[in-house]
Amino acid sequence: MASFYEGPVQRLIDEFGRLPGIGPKSAQRIAYYLLKAAPEDARRLAASIVEVKEKISWCRRCFNIAEGEECAICRDTRRDSTVLCVVEEPRDIVAIERTQEFRGRYHVLQGTISPIEGVGPDQLRIKDLLHRIPEEGVEEVILATNPNTDGEVTAMYLAKVLTPLGLRVTRIASGLPVGGDLEYADEVTLGRALEGRRVVDG
Repeated sequence: MASFYEGPVQRLIDEFGRLPGIGPKSAQRIAYYLLKAAPEDARRLAASIVEVKEKISWCRRCFNIAEGEECAICRDTRRDSTVLCVVEEPRDIVAIERTQEFRGRYHVLQGTISPIEGVGPDQLRIKDLLHRIPEEGVEEVILATNPNTDGEVTAMYLAKVLTPLGLRVTRIASGLPVGGDLEYADEVTLGRALEGRRVVDG
């Protein structure tokens, strides 16, 4: 396809186009915005991208986003280490923390089991979860994967693996819309879903 833009502009549009949820028109709009922006604004954006890649990594314990070896939640000694909430992505932690209903710790799977996309249990942080349970004296695991097909498949698989360990395995209640994502749920709905969690049989 022929390029209608100067080289650097086209390369910028192409890079924005690779981001999730950004189509060709959105990529062009963002590129035009940056062309009109003050040079210091563009430099600040570029510096933020470089800084996040250099300073931020995955928490070695829960696989949340961390500046350093462990995230702020894992470093917080006031959290209840006997209750572990399993989520798909770090952004789900932000959604749950907004509810102020949960004082335990988290484990981020970094995805879901998805046969269509070829993602199986071995591609997720499930082995790391199994190591944490005896090490940290975990008594309850809350399965807070999204209420969509992949989230439900993942929750069922985890229940099957975790129940024989003698843990209390619970699933957040269905106050969330089916097919929805935790990150878009309001605090009250998500808080009630946590309060109303039910025991899951393996």
